[in-house]
Amino acid sequence: MIWCAEIGHLITEFFNRIGIATTATSALLSGPAMAMQKKGGHFRVGKGHGQTTDTLNPGTWENGFTIAMSFAFNGYLTEIGKDGSVQPGVAESWDSSVDAATWSFKLRKGVSFHDGKALTPADVIASINFHRGEGSTSAAGPLVAEIKDIKADGADTVVVSLEGGNADFPFTLSDYHIPVLPAKGDSIDWGAGIGCGTYRLDKFTPGVSARMSRNPNHWANDRGFFDSIEMLALTDPNARTTALLTGDVDAIDRVDLKTVNMLKRKSGVTVHSVAGTQHFTFAMSCNQDPFTDVNVRLALKHAVNRQELVDKILLGYGVVGNDHPIGRGQRFFNKDLAQTPYDPDKAKFYMKKSGLSSLKVSLSAADAAFPGAVDAAVLYQNSAKQSGIELNVLREPNDGYWSDVWMKKPFTAVYWSGRPTEDAMFSTAYKTGVSWNDSFWSNARFDELLIKARAELDEGKRRAMYYEMQQIVNQDGGVVVPMFASYVFSTSNKVNTGGDFGSNWDMDGERWAERWSFA
Repeated sequence: MIWCAEIGHLITEFFNRIGIATTATSALLSGPAMAMQKKGGHFRVGKGHGQTTDTLNPGTWENGFTIAMSFAFNGYLTEIGKDGSVQPGVAESWDSSVDAATWSFKLRKGVSFHDGKALTPADVIASINFHRGEGSTSAAGPLVAEIKDIKADGADTVVVSLEGGNADFPFTLSDYHIPVLPAKGDSIDWGAGIGCGTYRLDKFTPGVSARMSRNPNHWANDRGFFDSIEMLALTDPNARTTALLTGDVDAIDRVDLKTVNMLKRKSGVTVHSVAGTQHFTFAMSCNQDPFTDVNVRLALKHAVNRQELVDKILLGYGVVGNDHPIGRGQRFFNKDLAQTPYDPDKAKFYMKKSGLSSLKVSLSAADAAFPGAVDAAVLYQNSAKQSGIELNVLREPNDGYWSDVWMKKPFTAVYWSGRPTEDAMFSTAYKTGVSWNDSFWSNARFDELLIKARAELDEGKRRAMYYEMQQIVNQDGGVVVPMFASYVFSTSNKVNTGGDFGSNWDMDGERWAERWSFA
């Protein structure tokens, strides 16, 4: 193993000196050499997210900065592994009843919060209940709405009873909104910034930065290699790239695809591309005219040139979408669903069905939505003209986009990282009335299938339900999903990323803080 590490070091030096630093370099080092990681150092990362309205309230988190920060300083009952499987976290094991309606989670021994308090079932129960109830405004509310009872069973077990069966329930508790936090009264003490994760949160300045230091008392020895971490909110792509090239940060996410080839040619850095469930959308408010009319929605879906967006915005780092949020690599992706084409004549046909000869609507966008969102909106504007649709592109400020524009204005650009299961994605953003249903869409048949599919244990019957749900969203839904985008991020060659990457979120499933180290 020592010999492998030395060879890996020599390979890295060779590529650095000749000025080649690409994903191929990472592939060469994805074996044992990359797996040998050491502790130490101060890691700095530039994130293309973060706004001044961010808080430590887990129910409000909605961007990559807060997700990564939470995964670093918080513990979760379950976690998503690099291969997309659900794995133990604070819960070391779990089992269910035959109908998957009752789940028991055995808590890991020796877990404590950063203030020294031992974790108990009461903390887990309070952390889940925080997102439940009629008064909850948490984005995780729809994910835990199926829970009818939760209680402790002894000193180390939590039992959760559901309204019906859910074969994917352990995945649900890995959601980034549901960390295990200290109980306080009838709720949790989220404002103190005290977690039970790999790192301690030392300072958080919303929209600016977060500083963390390694938790010496964490239960796992195979994670958390940096002595300390500094996260910087750098929403401007040029600022992120410059910070990486000047050595002010060791890694950046959301690489500017316009300059990615130039970045690949720079010595000392590596560009990584990972396909996953990330998708970029345009959400229409179905509770406001003209989007209340399904024919208007269909016209707008046929008025966007998807391949042009993939070519010019993603520069090939992605694939066309089909107006639903399920990725091609997911278990129940509907491979038989016909692709919605760019067809100006068909868009005109649907406008005529709605009684319109022309249409004028405003589309709000900012690069905070996704890199190139404003340019994508302009391309959409140009392609829609062929159908008699006039899109008025509104360039919105980056700061405050998610609090002041998204779900506030009727037609907006949005990014979604997706979810590990079809149920989680649909429950979070498409079920009637949920807080993150950003098109305010409602379909009774879809809601019925969502409940049935969750409880169905027969794989074939479950697949048929999810196929139909994707078709319903494609034909009736209020979201245009023109493209699925690969995660493209870059690291200094001083960073050992440990080989393969998780694809459930950006930057190794946003678990870089605990998986990466310095080479």
